Amino acid sequence: MREGEKNNTSQKMKKMLKNRWLFPAIYLMSAAILISGIIWYQMAGSEKEQVQGTQEGAVDEELFDQPAEAVNSSVEQMAVPMQNEDEAVIKTTFYDEKASEKQQEAALVVYNNTYHPSTGIDYAVKGGKTFNVTAALSGKVTKVQENDALLGNVIVIEHANGLVTNYQSVKDIQVAEGDQVTQGEIIAKAGKSLLNEKAGVHLHFEVRKDNVAINPIDCIDKTVAAIEKSVKPVQTEESTDKAAEEESTNQTEESTDKATEESTEQTKESPSDQEQNSSTIESELEEEGGH
Repeated sequence: MREGEKNNTSQKMKKMLKNRWLFPAIYLMSAAILISGIIWYQMAGSEKEQVQGTQEGAVDEELFDQPAEAVNSSVEQMAVPMQNEDEAVIKTTFYDEKASEKQQEAALVVYNNTYHPSTGIDYAVKGGKTFNVTAALSGKVTKVQENDALLGNVIVIEHANGLVTNYQSVKDIQVAEGDQVTQGEIIAKAGKSLLNEKAGVHLHFEVRKDNVAINPIDCIDKTVAAIEKSVKPVQTEESTDKAAEEESTNQTEESTDKATEESTEQTKESPSDQEQNSSTIESELEEEGGH
């Protein structure tokens, strides 16, 4: 029985192998399985890439959402506040108490027959022409004062760590309060002011740290951190000098008070001395009369 079944099976196989559609069918099925596998693999890989891309995109968005100014301002070096630095001509320098007399005289501004120490630098160009005024550092515009004939209009930009730049004697102002400006951005044009008519068309540029004016020349090509370090020793020295001056004043006042007090005591003692002398003279006269 078993041999008969085997013979029947082998005959059936032979018949199937003789059919022309068998091998094409097997080939098509194999190709379909292979193609399905490739498609499934590609789809699985693309899903992984999409997940990774979404995560990376989220990280990138977090980085780009941060303001570029916060990163750049820490490494920015203060620049001369005009477009063409090579054309800059300094009309008035910063008044430095430690400078020579000649330098101090050059840093005085005359207005209404009164001398005023310059708290900044007056920039101009040859020929007395106007020029574009630019932001020395990136920051936020905190003040725009127009129609100021004395100062010639004012722009104030605030930076990090209490550092402020002040632009006076300007016109055609291009910014408004609250604007964020980048270093080198044009904010106005140079103009004139009554305070320093002698300078003609110019820009009066000031740098202040914690509301104390510092020499802009000492700040050019320096970062905010470097400016802060250079200012601290000066402020410490000024504080020491002021403390010494106050101590000397106090000592002088104490000496004056002490001398006044001693003089008062001597004045108080004088009448008693006179009374003693008078009583002595009277006793001597009585003794002579008795004799």
